[in-house]
Amino acid sequence: MVNIRNFTPRLYQETIMASCAKGNCLIILPTGLGKTKTAILAAAQRLNSFPNSKILFLTVTKPLAEQIFNEVKECIDLDENKIVLFTGSVAPKKREEFWKNSIVIVSTPQCIENDIINNRIDLESVSLLIADEAHNAVKNYSYTWVAKQYHKKSRFPRIIGLTASPGSDLEKIQEVCKNLYIEEIEIRTDNDPDVKPYVHDVEVNWIEVQLPSRFLEVKKYLQSFLKDRLEKLKKWGVLRRTDLRYVSKTELLALQGQLRGRAASGGKDFVAWTAISVLAEIMKVSHGLEMLETQGIISAYKYLERLNNSAATTKVKAVKNIVKDLNFRSALVKISKLYEEKVEHPKLIELQKILDKEIKENKNSKVIVFNQYRDNAVDVVEKLNNIEGLNAKLFVGQLKKGETGLSQKEQKEILDEFREGKFNVLVATSIAEQGLDIPQVNTVIFYEPIPSAIRQIQRRGRTGRHGEGKVTILMTKNTLDEGYRWSAHHKEKRMYRNLENLKGKLSLLLNKREEKITPIVKEDKIKIFADHREKSSGIIKELIEMEVDLKLDQLSIADYILSSRVGVEYKTVEDFVQSIIDGRLLQQVKSLKSNFERPLLIISGVEDIYSVRNVHANAIRGTLSAITVDFGVPILYTKNPKDTAMMLNIIAKREQEDIGVSFNVHPEKKNLSIKDQQEYIVSSLPGVGSGLSKPLLRHFKSVKNVINAQEKELEEVEKIGKKKAERIRDIVDREYQTLD
Repeated sequence: MVNIRNFTPRLYQETIMASCAKGNCLIILPTGLGKTKTAILAAAQRLNSFPNSKILFLTVTKPLAEQIFNEVKECIDLDENKIVLFTGSVAPKKREEFWKNSIVIVSTPQCIENDIINNRIDLESVSLLIADEAHNAVKNYSYTWVAKQYHKKSRFPRIIGLTASPGSDLEKIQEVCKNLYIEEIEIRTDNDPDVKPYVHDVEVNWIEVQLPSRFLEVKKYLQSFLKDRLEKLKKWGVLRRTDLRYVSKTELLALQGQLRGRAASGGKDFVAWTAISVLAEIMKVSHGLEMLETQGIISAYKYLERLNNSAATTKVKAVKNIVKDLNFRSALVKISKLYEEKVEHPKLIELQKILDKEIKENKNSKVIVFNQYRDNAVDVVEKLNNIEGLNAKLFVGQLKKGETGLSQKEQKEILDEFREGKFNVLVATSIAEQGLDIPQVNTVIFYEPIPSAIRQIQRRGRTGRHGEGKVTILMTKNTLDEGYRWSAHHKEKRMYRNLENLKGKLSLLLNKREEKITPIVKEDKIKIFADHREKSSGIIKELIEMEVDLKLDQLSIADYILSSRVGVEYKTVEDFVQSIIDGRLLQQVKSLKSNFERPLLIISGVEDIYSVRNVHANAIRGTLSAITVDFGVPILYTKNPKDTAMMLNIIAKREQEDIGVSFNVHPEKKNLSIKDQQEYIVSSLPGVGSGLSKPLLRHFKSVKNVINAQEKELEEVEKIGKKKAERIRDIVDREYQTLD
């Protein structure tokens, strides 16, 4: 009998638990009300109902996995060695060993996904899958595929999703429910009677600031730049509106894609190509304007200065045009002076006042400051550490090129220090929004409003978990901040309305549970070798769905090997065009042709191949012609990973029915013509290779004559100097020696 310990279930947890006992359940609870402990109750119930089964508890990050691992050990009555933690730092072989001997596994979904792909774990005996932060179970996130594999393979599947905020979009909520096979939704808000006694008051304050006149001078020049570009687009008939407040970045990107398609469709479309560049200018400068309005002088100046400096070396026309523009140059001069004078954004001034007052009123106070951008977060930490009584530390994701970053080990150390009270202000980017249980955070401060309901709820939920809390949101008036404020507000209200509606019609919206059918006749599996670097493509998962005998290996040539004679190079549309730009494509095709009797190139995607990058259409046509005509390699087109997997499966099946399934992951050279074989033999001589094999054979007429040629004769051939001739004679004349 497995029991829980160290906590007493609350009434709403027991009520929710009853739904989990009946079917797959999505649990939506405000942050800090014990979602994890509710899942632990369900885990104990499943272990008692299915002795000798396992529980798989998935969560989205390593710090969260460690936190849940410790909570499970504390609250479930099992030997500690039966509860294990899987993260990327645990070697795959170790995970395979731990899996066999454990009962509860806490893991990131990527680890489990990799272990399923590599056939290291068996989901058959797992009686409960828990998906923490379940709102991530959309599109190609690992939760989706792992849940599908689990639902198909477990003898007694049960899935529980946990979240504080599944999102405001009804379609997304339905997608989460569908991907996790949800049959019941248990939702509680702060106002529900069984939850209300446990909810701590959280006071929310909005503090509005005005941009100073010197900021407005910079803003005026950047807005003039943008207005000029938007009016050009309007004049060309590309854009109807010229007020950037009503044109989103998503709209601009979509418009840019449409124009690329139009420009590549043929003919000299000057307007399309020019408009593409102008749109790029608008997006770059509008980002600088956002930095100025909502972040501060340092982040805005660094961004504009990077643009300015890159103009000297870049080939990007948009950047060169930006830097030449008088409005941009005027804005840069103005902001440079503000940077030199260390002028602070009014938000930063207000933040320092708030925290100075907070720490004077309560010297034991703990505060989290959320800031969207790393550059600005670094500045915030520096300024706060100048205030007596404040000790601030930065909490950001892992290192990115040219940015400040923390390893996962460093992240864990900082969180532990914050819990222990070694410092009192955590300045964090979005990495701290999801799930981290940091006790007794008195105050949460948003440096800026955010337009996402999920992220707003997650940020707000970092306080009020174990007592009363405060949330302060800083907002610059008459800027993007105002739009984001109301966007998140309306999305959150819509989320709760949608959830209530969804509860009533869940059975109609979701598919019935699939009946598991055991095949009567067990057919021999199709065998496919795949390069291990293809794991992220989505094709690998689809092939596993098709019950293919998949072997992952490091392939030097081809991405997939389907038989002894068929090797496949796989490219997405964008990767295909990129590989033309960087020059690797034709060499890959040449190697494929040299090593396989029946080479294939698959290009996958529904995008217009002529519009994904700024590459002239004739360059793409020329490459396609060279691959098919010069190299004789067929090109197949597929729509998506599923379509590609089905194509690979069909080809492999035909091949293996014809010539059998016995083939090697490292193919031998295909059947070559006599000419190719002669060149191949001579190319193996030291310093020769494929480039010099032809001149040698043309000069000496046969392989025999090349081998018998003396040094002086070899030197007569162009590019065969004295050293190469000596090495060739040495290897030909030297006695063969075996090693004992």
